[in-house]
Amino acid sequence: MRTLRLPLAALAGLLVLTGCPDKKSTATVDNTTAPAEIKLPNAPVFSGDSAYAFTAKQVAFGPRVPNSKAHVATGNWLVAKFKSYGLKVMEQPFEAMTFDGTLIKARNIVAQYQPQAARRVAIFAHWDTRPFADNDPTKKNAPMDGASDGASAVAVALEMARVLSLQPDSLAPNVGVDFILFDAEDWGYDSGTQADLKNQLEGAGDSWCLGSQYWSTHLLPANYKAEFGVLFDMVGARGAKFSREELSREKARFAVDKIWNTAAALGYTDYFLFSDSPGITDDHVYTNQAGIPTVDIIDHLPNNPEQYFPNYHHATTDNMSIIDRNTLKAVGQTVLQVLYLD
Repeated sequence: MRTLRLPLAALAGLLVLTGCPDKKSTATVDNTTAPAEIKLPNAPVFSGDSAYAFTAKQVAFGPRVPNSKAHVATGNWLVAKFKSYGLKVMEQPFEAMTFDGTLIKARNIVAQYQPQAARRVAIFAHWDTRPFADNDPTKKNAPMDGASDGASAVAVALEMARVLSLQPDSLAPNVGVDFILFDAEDWGYDSGTQADLKNQLEGAGDSWCLGSQYWSTHLLPANYKAEFGVLFDMVGARGAKFSREELSREKARFAVDKIWNTAAALGYTDYFLFSDSPGITDDHVYTNQAGIPTVDIIDHLPNNPEQYFPNYHHATTDNMSIIDRNTLKAVGQTVLQVLYLD
């Protein structure tokens, strides 16, 4: 799904994690604290079938690598889809240099539900795919579908937007929702799999999360504020596990508790584990720096000090064969329900 998050132990303050994916993360910390009892208000139904179809549609365009025709076509489709739901849509084009010296044309996409609402929640995801499956055991230079790593996250955001757009005013949540899709997240340097290459951005900043880095210093809408944000990343694979990531706990513990307690109340504890995982570099590093307390919901291997990410991460096996409607439903229904808590 996304940038090679660096499985390092977390930050003091808001320092961006540095390090290489070949370094070992600390094991997930078990935390047996019982979830708080919460009373769930009525909320609309999230469709796992619809989210699955949205995932498949993105994959059908082909690898969504910046500068490619598939990338442009996917972006145009996303903009049109959000507009078809009546959301206010803004595009943020930008150029960026990648670690291997490629100048890419990219764009972040912002779609606002209830743009007039003063209280706001941000839903973040990245919509590009990594240009090479460098973690693949046999095809490290092959393009990849990014079915879970990218497409599933965008699909959950799209289905949330679709469902919300169908609600009459009397059944709308008491918050506005901003769906913010970052581009150029996944074209970063992985020292573990690309040691034969030179990182031309070394010493000049993070080679990952280029879209969220740009957005965080060029906020769209201008002076954007939200009560909290939720970053979806790799949220569609069969058997996915989501623990409470370290930076998320440090910067947005109140939102972490809302999400995990809601998941438990809905019966999704097989997905949302009451355990703590190490900090990683992902788009939430930059949204937190921009003043949006953000939670990262990302699939990883719990209690595995040798390997943080599942085997499909940055491999050609990240295709529709691993996508599961039940996982999409668990994530989407949980976060949709959270919007109705206040």
